[in-house]
Amino acid sequence: MNDHVYKQIELTGSSTVSSDDAIRCAIARASKTLRHLHWFEVTETRGMIENDQITRWQVTIKVGLRIDE
Repeated sequence: MNDHVYKQIELTGSSTVSSDDAIRCAIARASKTLRHLHWFEVTETRGMIENDQITRWQVTIKVGLRIDE
């Protein structure tokens, strides 16, 4: 069994749909230029309110990238 080493980065995704969609947007965009995305942890959740309605979700996540061997 191999031991793994990870690098952590922080990403913030936003969405008008939901907090889950904001996470998916951040991971989808990062996966276009980064390899070996392995796990994530939600560190902050924010939202924007306009006219008494939630109009945007913003979620900050830590993402673990597995380092090549």
